[in-house]
Amino acid sequence: MRIIIDMNLSPLWVDFFSQNLIDSAHWSSIGRATDEDSIIFDFAKKSNAIVFTNDLDFGTILAATNALSPSVVQVRTQDLMPDVIGNRILMCLKEFEEHLNKGCLLTLDNSKSRVRILPFY
Repeated sequence: MRIIIDMNLSPLWVDFFSQNLIDSAHWSSIGRATDEDSIIFDFAKKSNAIVFTNDLDFGTILAATNALSPSVVQVRTQDLMPDVIGNRILMCLKEFEEHLNKGCLLTLDNSKSRVRILPFY
């Protein structure tokens, strides 16, 4: 599993994922902070990576394009730091790993997680 961390999330996630044996990179180490979401989306797709974000735009891109990939993990909580929600993220990545490998939108909020299989119809 490879994760591209969107600009709206802390680079601290890279260390967190590394400590948990997950390959990740923050977009700031790959591209420019001003890059459009579509550039991150295309890079993740070509790299067979998952987009990890707090941004609803990636779900919109998936829906508008009927894309089969990349998978997107969308966090919808107030506190976005790994020391607060990291363990929950790890549990969801493990629980939904098969779906993430095939293509899905995984949304996590304060009380639940939801997965939608790609493409959206």
